Amino acid sequence: QEIDNMQGYAAYAKVQPTNDSHRDLEYRILGRVTGALIKASADGSKLSEVYDAALWNEKVWHVFRCDLSSTENKLPADLKGALISLAIWVSKETCRVLDNTAGLDGLININRQVMAGLNARSQTT
Repeated sequence: QEIDNMQGYAAYAKVQPTNDSHRDLEYRILGRVTGALIKASADGSKLSEVYDAALWNEKVWHVFRCDLSSTENKLPADLKGALISLAIWVSKETCRVLDNTAGLDGLININRQVMAGLNARSQTT
Protein backbone atom coordinates (compact mmCIF):
# COMPACT_ATOMS: atom_id res chain seq x y z
CA GLN A 1 0.00 0.00 0.00
CA GLU A 2 2.82 2.43 0.87
CA ILE A 3 4.50 1.86 -2.51
CA ASP A 4 1.17 2.37 -4.26
CA ASN A 5 0.69 5.69 -2.46
CA MET A 6 4.20 6.80 -3.36
CA GLN A 7 3.51 6.05 -7.03
CA GLY A 8 0.41 8.21 -6.75
CA TYR A 9 2.45 11.04 -5.27
CA ALA A 10 5.09 10.63 -7.98
CA ALA A 11 2.43 10.81 -10.70
CA TYR A 12 0.98 13.90 -9.01
CA ALA A 13 4.40 15.54 -8.84
CA LYS A 14 5.25 14.75 -12.48
CA VAL A 15 2.67 17.18 -13.80
CA GLN A 16 3.74 19.98 -11.46
CA PRO A 17 5.82 22.70 -13.09
CA THR A 18 7.61 24.73 -10.45
CA ASN A 19 5.84 28.01 -11.21
CA ASP A 20 2.22 26.79 -11.12
CA SER A 21 -0.07 27.13 -8.15
CA HIS A 22 -1.49 24.09 -6.44
CA ARG A 23 -4.91 24.90 -7.90
CA ASP A 24 -3.47 24.91 -11.42
CA LEU A 25 -1.80 21.57 -10.78
CA GLU A 26 -4.96 20.08 -9.33
CA TYR A 27 -6.99 21.40 -12.26
CA ARG A 28 -4.55 19.93 -14.77
CA ILE A 29 -4.36 16.49 -13.18
CA LEU A 30 -8.15 16.35 -12.84
CA GLY A 31 -8.39 17.31 -16.51
CA ARG A 32 -6.11 14.46 -17.52
CA VAL A 33 -7.82 11.82 -15.43
CA THR A 34 -11.28 13.07 -16.44
CA GLY A 35 -10.23 12.79 -20.08
CA ALA A 36 -9.27 9.17 -19.42
CA LEU A 37 -12.62 8.55 -17.72
CA ILE A 38 -14.49 10.07 -20.67
CA LYS A 39 -12.51 8.00 -23.15
CA ALA A 40 -13.12 4.84 -21.11
CA SER A 41 -16.85 5.56 -20.94
CA ALA A 42 -17.18 5.55 -24.75
CA ASP A 43 -19.02 2.72 -26.45
CA GLY A 44 -16.67 -0.09 -27.39
CA SER A 45 -14.18 0.59 -24.59
CA LYS A 46 -12.55 -2.44 -23.03
CA LEU A 47 -13.33 -3.29 -19.43
CA SER A 48 -9.62 -2.91 -18.64
CA GLU A 49 -9.76 0.72 -19.88
CA VAL A 50 -12.72 1.42 -17.59
CA TYR A 51 -10.92 -0.15 -14.63
CA ASP A 52 -7.62 1.62 -15.38
CA ALA A 53 -9.30 5.02 -15.63
CA ALA A 54 -11.41 4.49 -12.51
CA LEU A 55 -8.42 3.30 -10.47
CA TRP A 56 -6.23 6.18 -11.70
CA ASN A 57 -8.99 8.60 -10.69
CA GLU A 58 -9.20 6.98 -7.26
CA LYS A 59 -5.42 7.35 -6.81
CA VAL A 60 -5.64 11.05 -7.67
CA TRP A 61 -8.42 11.53 -5.14
CA HIS A 62 -6.46 9.52 -2.57
CA VAL A 63 -3.56 11.94 -2.97
CA PHE A 64 -5.98 14.85 -2.59
CA ARG A 65 -7.39 13.24 0.56
CA CYS A 66 -3.92 12.78 2.05
CA ASP A 67 -3.06 16.39 1.28
CA LEU A 68 -6.35 17.63 2.72
CA SER A 69 -5.73 15.63 5.90
CA SER A 70 -2.31 17.18 6.38
CA THR A 71 -1.88 19.81 9.08
CA GLU A 72 0.08 21.83 6.51
CA ASN A 73 -2.98 22.22 4.28
CA LYS A 74 -4.22 25.78 4.74
CA LEU A 75 -7.71 25.48 3.22
CA PRO A 76 -10.60 26.40 5.50
CA ALA A 77 -11.73 23.47 7.64
CA ASP A 78 -15.24 23.37 6.13
CA LEU A 79 -13.85 23.21 2.59
CA LYS A 80 -11.36 20.51 3.56
CA GLY A 81 -14.16 18.50 5.16
CA ALA A 82 -16.34 18.79 2.07
CA LEU A 83 -13.49 17.73 -0.22
CA ILE A 84 -12.55 14.82 2.03
CA SER A 85 -16.20 13.72 1.89
CA LEU A 86 -16.01 13.85 -1.91
CA ALA A 87 -12.82 11.78 -1.84
CA ILE A 88 -14.59 9.16 0.28
CA TRP A 89 -17.53 9.18 -2.16
CA VAL A 90 -15.11 8.75 -5.09
CA SER A 91 -13.62 5.70 -3.37
CA LYS A 92 -17.06 4.16 -2.83
CA GLU A 93 -18.18 4.99 -6.37
CA THR A 94 -14.99 3.44 -7.73
CA CYS A 95 -15.90 0.21 -5.93
CA ARG A 96 -19.30 0.35 -7.58
CA VAL A 97 -17.65 0.84 -10.99
CA LEU A 98 -15.35 -2.13 -10.36
CA ASP A 99 -18.36 -4.20 -9.26
CA ASN A 100 -20.07 -3.18 -12.51
CA THR A 101 -22.99 -1.63 -10.60
CA ALA A 102 -22.19 1.93 -11.73
CA GLY A 103 -20.78 3.64 -14.78
CA LEU A 104 -18.21 6.39 -14.94
CA ASP A 105 -20.65 9.30 -15.27
CA GLY A 106 -20.72 10.08 -11.54
CA LEU A 107 -16.93 10.24 -11.33
CA ILE A 108 -16.76 12.38 -14.47
CA ASN A 109 -19.38 14.79 -13.12
CA ILE A 110 -17.68 15.21 -9.74
CA ASN A 111 -14.33 15.88 -11.39
CA ARG A 112 -15.88 18.45 -13.73
CA GLN A 113 -17.57 20.22 -10.82
CA VAL A 114 -14.35 20.37 -8.82
CA MET A 115 -12.47 21.57 -11.91
CA ALA A 116 -15.03 24.34 -12.39
CA GLY A 117 -14.53 25.38 -8.76
CA LEU A 118 -10.76 25.34 -9.12
CA ASN A 119 -10.96 27.36 -12.32
CA ALA A 120 -13.34 29.95 -10.84
CA ARG A 121 -11.24 30.24 -7.71
CA SER A 122 -7.97 30.70 -9.61
CA GLN A 123 -9.56 33.49 -11.69
CA THR A 124 -10.54 35.39 -8.54
CA THR A 125 -7.13 35.19 -6.89
